[in-house]
Amino acid sequence: MSKYAVLSDIHSNVYALNAVVNHAKSLGVERFINLGDILYGPIAPRATYDYLQSLDAITICGNQDRQIFQASGDEISANPTMQFILQDLGEEPLSWMQSLPFDTHISADIYACHGTPSNDLIYLLENTEQGFPKMRSDSEIIELLAGKDAPVILCGHTHIPRCVELSNGQLVVNPGSVGMPAYTDDEPHLHSMENYSNKASYAVLNQSEQGDWNVSFHKVSYPVEQAVEQARLRERLDWVHFLTTGRGQEL
Repeated sequence: MSKYAVLSDIHSNVYALNAVVNHAKSLGVERFINLGDILYGPIAPRATYDYLQSLDAITICGNQDRQIFQASGDEISANPTMQFILQDLGEEPLSWMQSLPFDTHISADIYACHGTPSNDLIYLLENTEQGFPKMRSDSEIIELLAGKDAPVILCGHTHIPRCVELSNGQLVVNPGSVGMPAYTDDEPHLHSMENYSNKASYAVLNQSEQGDWNVSFHKVSYPVEQAVEQARLRERLDWVHFLTTGRGQEL
């Protein structure tokens, strides 16, 4: 039988990552999957990278990982958080991120991507045009999967835990976010993603003796104040709010 801990959207929060890994190991999990958006954030990028090197997780690249190593000089100069991240990381983590695949087939049963199979900036399961996440229709999700026919599809990016069964029998799982329980973004339009809790989120994917896949979601307490302190040092009061409350900004 196969048993995986599925992590996503760590966003440099090594404090949440440590708590999630310890929780997963207490459940007997030995194999980890990391769906990207790993090191972008004002908390602890290098410490997060160093911790992950000992975990031997199956890892793919997220949109904000890509945005770190693709950042132009103008983008860096206009973004103090990016300046901190690059200074904190050094060269080795940048090379590591560049080596990560866009997506991967973990097994014959499991396919993993960050956003959708063709675009790491698009939410697979939700439409946010109204300013908040609304589930896409069954047919929309299947169309966005673009022929990926694995029984289990793993995705991240939205920070919202979901388990969606499609009409074609596929199971789509988003584990939520390890390190960032809420955010507000103005791209491609203004919207907020919220979990209403400051706990770290991940999922366990477990294959039964009959071959079926079971999914359990976990919300794990961790020393939030340590992450908040680092965000405050970087003058990211928006992150302080997100990390503390699990809520986005007022729209």
